[in-house]
Amino acid sequence: MDALLLISFGGPEGPEDVMPFLENVTRGRNVPRERLEEVAEHYYLFGGVSPINELCRELKEAVEKLVDVPVYWGNRNWPPYLEDTVARMKADGVRSAAAFVTSAYSGYSSSGQYLEDIARARAAVPDAPEITKLPVYCLEPGFIEPFVENTRAALAQAPGARLVFTAHSVPLSQQGWEDYVRELKEVARRVHDASGSERPYDLVYQSRSGPPSQPWLEPDVCDHLELLHEEGVDSVVLVPIGFVSDHMEVKFDLDVEARQVADKLGMALVRASTPGVALAPLARDLFERA
Repeated sequence: MDALLLISFGGPEGPEDVMPFLENVTRGRNVPRERLEEVAEHYYLFGGVSPINELCRELKEAVEKLVDVPVYWGNRNWPPYLEDTVARMKADGVRSAAAFVTSAYSGYSSSGQYLEDIARARAAVPDAPEITKLPVYCLEPGFIEPFVENTRAALAQAPGARLVFTAHSVPLSQQGWEDYVRELKEVARRVHDASGSERPYDLVYQSRSGPPSQPWLEPDVCDHLELLHEEGVDSVVLVPIGFVSDHMEVKFDLDVEARQVADKLGMALVRASTPGVALAPLARDLFERA
């Protein structure tokens, strides 16, 4: 392989980017304008900036120090767009590349959609480089171990807290959701068992965006906090195992929305960090195996 390509979702980097970004994300889905404006407020709470692009820059820089080939970066929904990155790769003489995506699991939105992104970007560039997506990596030690370390650190702030693992909900109509859930359950088990916690743990979901009539993976994290409160649980550690970095659906849905629920209930809540740049050695290892 001539290069390593980092592929991510993308995110706005200023207030003026927020609505165009959300329009890109929802193009063709007939999402009402008022819903986009509601979600935009989540970004405006953080200055209209999603942390995901800066985290990708940091990850790219860290990976560049570990591999002997050029490292490129392209997004689905915001610059640098994947199509533009592939065009630059071709101009640089890259003939083949391995793609590391910032999504660790199986399923359509976690894996299959990125394959579509790669195909679309290559189709837009005549004689584009061959691009091979690296395998799903959620069960790799290089993914599990940073979560174990971060979970232990969070438990040190709340000894005896209930571990609640969270992941992005998906519709039950989505292809591959069964594999996605199976992998999440295994990651949760491994992180819990290695964390030193002796209390029960839960796997819940967050960030659903479909109409109420459409079944999605449940329970929702905020609903689950209410249930735990009724059971007498007074402290929780949220571990967002479905996410590789602290992008907006972690920063708002957990750090703002879930925390507001916990505060209302008088429940102590600590949120474990996501791996972020700690995934650089894993990206290198997967690339070297390709």
